[in-house]
Amino acid sequence: MLKGKSAIITGSTSGIGLGIAQVFAGQGCDLMINGFGDAAEIEKVRSDLEKTYGVKVVYSGADMSKPAEVAGMVEAAEAAFGKLDILVNNAGIQYTAPVEEFPVEKWDAIMAINLSAIFHAIRTALPGMKKRNFGRIINVASVHGLVASTHKAAYVAAKHGVLGLTKVVALETAEQNITCNAICPGWVLTPLVAKQIEDRAKANGQTFDQAKDELLSEKQPSKQFATPEQLGNLAAFLASDHGAQMTGVALPMDGGWVAR
Repeated sequence: MLKGKSAIITGSTSGIGLGIAQVFAGQGCDLMINGFGDAAEIEKVRSDLEKTYGVKVVYSGADMSKPAEVAGMVEAAEAAFGKLDILVNNAGIQYTAPVEEFPVEKWDAIMAINLSAIFHAIRTALPGMKKRNFGRIINVASVHGLVASTHKAAYVAAKHGVLGLTKVVALETAEQNITCNAICPGWVLTPLVAKQIEDRAKANGQTFDQAKDELLSEKQPSKQFATPEQLGNLAAFLASDHGAQMTGVALPMDGGWVAR
């Protein structure tokens, strides 16, 4: 569905972002991946995507907390591919603490990466998309863009902000064959979540599976994790011509979390 298209996927060296990158590459889309990590491991991810799927894959080490680097990433993708068709804003960080104990520097970092970086990427990508009369912007928000949980003040505030920004961009681009939508995952079994489960198991004297089942039972009625591949296929649908009349929407993939 995406053959001949080009995309940036932020935070795509592991987890949800990598799952989206694999689906997009499988659909024939050239990619710019982005994220932190070991240089050799990132190069292996990049080369594996390129060799496996026969698409062009380049890497940007842009720091999402720095507006100039975010803008530079978009400009580099346009130079590498000649155009930027799809922007997937996926990078994010988390920190938990009660509001009165929440470190100010953690609040600022979460806002910078989880919300402001999306604004800076979109503002830089839109002129080219408008010139070509085509664009697909997909913001990976969270179920926490729709509902709240305790001890996640910055994350919940940022993800709610992402949904508001998504709607504004959708309205401003509605007549230009540009869409802007948000995906709202619930629990997804990524390395980050696996570590949370391991820590929970250790603290409570549980096995990994016991801690996993308890975690899911609290929020996700299906008691099953969403997968990066499932999220990738939803993003691919939104990026394709099939999703051309979907814009300004927040799509949960949360096993029934927000249905309660």
